[in-house]
Amino acid sequence: MTQKNELNFKVVYHANGYLDAETIKLFLEAQGVEAVVYQESAGITYGLTIGPLGDARILVPETQEAEALKLLAEMEKGKFIADSYIGEGEEVPEA
Repeated sequence: MTQKNELNFKVVYHANGYLDAETIKLFLEAQGVEAVVYQESAGITYGLTIGPLGDARILVPETQEAEALKLLAEMEKGKFIADSYIGEGEEVPEA
């Protein structure tokens, strides 16, 4: 009897096009979260970033979903912006 070792993936982020999605994917991977990008092939071929064909989804294993969502929320709040990008007296902009 052969046992399947399947991972269930969950969508954690919708990006505007493949390039935006790859950036988010690399961010998650740098934090130790496995991630993959899915976008319809026509959207990738034509470089679409809006509409249904421009929607690129970032998926992570179900076991890492909570961690990925936490990291993405912190990212959107500006937690990962390096101090060198913020001028003296400036605040991190609201998302």
